[in-house]
Amino acid sequence: MRKACIERKTAETDIKLSLCLDECGKNTNIDTGCGFFDHMLTLFAKHGRFDLEVKCVGDKEVDFHHTTEDIGIVLGQ
Repeated sequence: MRKACIERKTAETDIKLSLCLDECGKNTNIDTGCGFFDHMLTLFAKHGRFDLEVKCVGDKEVDFHHTTEDIGIVLGQ
């Protein structure tokens, strides 16, 4: 099974991400603190037919720039 669990902690964010490519995209649990980004990642997993779990705590009071950037980095890894 092709699966990855990655954690990334920076001064701005603390991310835990689990990705399973051999599933069907029905199991998502996404909490980035940004409703629109949660929605887009959920659809990304559903239409990509993979399971995705994301938990991100970050400096959302500033904006969602670091959240979006760091989750993209973790997904790329």
